[in-house]
Amino acid sequence: MTSPHLPRPEFGLIIVGDEILSGKRADKHMPKTIELLSARGLSLDWADYVGDSPDRITRTLARAFESHSIVFSCGGIGATPDDHTRQCAARALGVDLVLHPQAELLIRERMQDVAKEQGVPYEPERHDNVHRLNMGVFPKGAQIIPNPYNKIPGFSCYGPAGGAVHFVPGFPVMAWPMIEWVLDTHYPHLFQHEAWIEKSVIVFGSMEATLTPLMESLERAHEGIKVFSLPSVDHPQYGRHIELGVKGSPEAVARAYPDLLLGLKPFGVELGPELVRS
Repeated sequence: MTSPHLPRPEFGLIIVGDEILSGKRADKHMPKTIELLSARGLSLDWADYVGDSPDRITRTLARAFESHSIVFSCGGIGATPDDHTRQCAARALGVDLVLHPQAELLIRERMQDVAKEQGVPYEPERHDNVHRLNMGVFPKGAQIIPNPYNKIPGFSCYGPAGGAVHFVPGFPVMAWPMIEWVLDTHYPHLFQHEAWIEKSVIVFGSMEATLTPLMESLERAHEGIKVFSLPSVDHPQYGRHIELGVKGSPEAVARAYPDLLLGLKPFGVELGPELVRS
């Protein structure tokens, strides 16, 4: 568990699959993950997209395990030839793949359910049923993530440097409730029950590089806030401008925003409307 005296870990997302990079399917996981995190007062810090290349998936997962981040990895945990994520996770951790005993029980339950639905006898030693058990072969030491849709579990692994990666299927109907379960089961101590807000001002006649020292000084002076700048060159209402602001708890923003406005005065810039978002 993260100490309350330490900053919260970053949240990351890995999307695996050639179909996303080729454009055959549009990714829906990132906006939904942002939504699930936001509902708990959290935010997504980074995301990686990676095709079905075992070497690239392994490198991506190795970085995640070393990152001290809490990461959700969507896709590639099935048992078809183009599913490599389970094997790559084991390789990134330097451990063996083993059939997880609880996963085996859940997968066998699912096979029995399907046989009953189809009105046929359950044949545990039939080739296709034996093959399905590969979906429960995880890196040694993995913990399972329950799947309320069809019982075929995902799994969680933890790197020696502190990074946690939670592996879920690529299907949204399965992945999203599994991500919610991970958040609500393992990380409620990180939830921010106080809403965050953003307060910003439109700045004309400046460049981001010019304002960077001010942004850095504000973050040093005000713990718990983030300073952001969003430049635009062809905004339909404001034209070329920078939206400069701070985000954090209402109390932190109330302290930091006046200092932002005060810090802009020496630059002699023209200021436009002020914006508040929650």
